[in-house]
Amino acid sequence: MKNTFLLISITIFSCNWGCSKNKQAIITTTTNDITTFFKGADVSWVTEMEAAGISFYDSTGVKTDLFSLLKQKGINAIRLRVWVNPTNGWCNTNDVIIKARRAQQAGMKILLDFHYSDSWADPGKQSKPATWLNLSFLNLTTTLSAYTTQVLQALQQQNITPTWVQIGNEVDNGMLWEDGRASTNMNQFAALIQAGYQSVKNFNKNIQVIVHVSNGYNNSLFRWLFDGLQANGAQWDIIGMSLYPDSTNWASYNNQCIANMNYMISRYHSSVMICEAGMPVKQPAICRQFLTDLIQKVRSIPNQQGVGVFYWEPECYNNWQGYTLGAFDNTGKPTEAMNAFLQ
Repeated sequence: MKNTFLLISITIFSCNWGCSKNKQAIITTTTNDITTFFKGADVSWVTEMEAAGISFYDSTGVKTDLFSLLKQKGINAIRLRVWVNPTNGWCNTNDVIIKARRAQQAGMKILLDFHYSDSWADPGKQSKPATWLNLSFLNLTTTLSAYTTQVLQALQQQNITPTWVQIGNEVDNGMLWEDGRASTNMNQFAALIQAGYQSVKNFNKNIQVIVHVSNGYNNSLFRWLFDGLQANGAQWDIIGMSLYPDSTNWASYNNQCIANMNYMISRYHSSVMICEAGMPVKQPAICRQFLTDLIQKVRSIPNQQGVGVFYWEPECYNNWQGYTLGAFDNTGKPTEAMNAFLQ
C-alpha cells in the first residue's frame, strides 16, 4: 500500500544513472513470455467489504458483481494479498481462495502477493507472523518455503494456478525483520527471497516470481536493493514497483518511473511491472490522465518486458478503512479514472 515512511538514506548509495552495467554472474532471470499486456487491480478487501454490506454498481446504477464490473472496465488480472494468520481471518489462505476462484471465473489472471506477515507488510513494517517469531534463521527460511508451497497447493486443489507470485510486499529494506532487514542482513534477506523463489519454481516453473519495491521513480533505492540481492545469489523474474503520485507531480513521476524500468531491464535483464498505483479518489480526471500515460509508457517497453499496471484497491469508496485513493465514487460506481484501463 502507499508508502509513507522513509527508512533508509538512499544518498549514500547514489551514483550516476550512466554507471556501467554490473556483470550478470549470479542471476539468470527469465523474460516475460506472456503476450498479453495486463491491466490489473488489487481487490483484496472485496470479501470484507461485501460482508460489511457494501455493494458495487455500474454506471447506470445496477448492482453488479465487482469482478464482472472490473472486467467491463478492461481489467484482466487480479492481485490478492496473502497473510499467514490474520486476526479477523481476512486475507488468509481460505479467503484468498474464495477471491481467486471469482477472479478465475471472470477469466482473469491472478497475482499472489505474499506479505509473510499476519498483517500489513510495507516499507515501515515487516513483522514476522506470530508463529514464526522464535524460529532460528534456518527454520525461518524453511518455514517460508513450506508455507509458500502450502498456499499454492491449496489453490491447486481448487484448480487455480496463479500467473505471478510476489515474494514479500514493498521490501525496500527487506522483510521478516530483524532477520531479513536488508540494510543490516542483506545476505539473509537474499536467502529468504531465494527460498520463496525456489519453492515457487519447484511447484510450477511457469509461475513468474516478483520482487516488489515502493516508489518506482527512485532509481537509487532499486539499484541498491537489487545489486544486493544479485550479489547474494537471489533470483527473480520480474521487478515490481509501486507508484502513488499526486496531481502536481504525476507526469514527472511517470517519466522517472519509466526511466527506472528501462534501467532495471538493462541492468538485471528482468521484466518490470507496476504492482500498485493510486491517486486521490477526489481527482478522477487527473487520475485518468496519470493512468493513461503510465499504461501507455509501460506497454511501449520493447519486447513485452513491461508486463502490466495494477491499481491498488480501486473499489474502495466512502472512506473505507480510511483509504482515500480508490477509484469508485460515493455511490459505489467506478469513477472516470477506471476508463484508463479501457484503452
